[in-house]
Amino acid sequence: MATPKRKTSHARTSQRKANWLGALSAPVTINCPHCGEVTLAHHACPSCGYYRGRQVVKVKTEAAAS
Repeated sequence: MATPKRKTSHARTSQRKANWLGALSAPVTINCPHCGEVTLAHHACPSCGYYRGRQVVKVKTEAAAS
């Protein structure tokens, strides 16, 4: 396997990483239409368990837990 003859400079390394890291973005969040909490897009709401108008996850409430 070929090996590099010289060390890769910090500037060249940073430029390569900047192209890749600059393309990353934060995950898309939306407000749940059922309860209004902020949740990830295309995921069931962690507070109410609804996704696309249907309850798909049963969520334990604090009153029921104690």
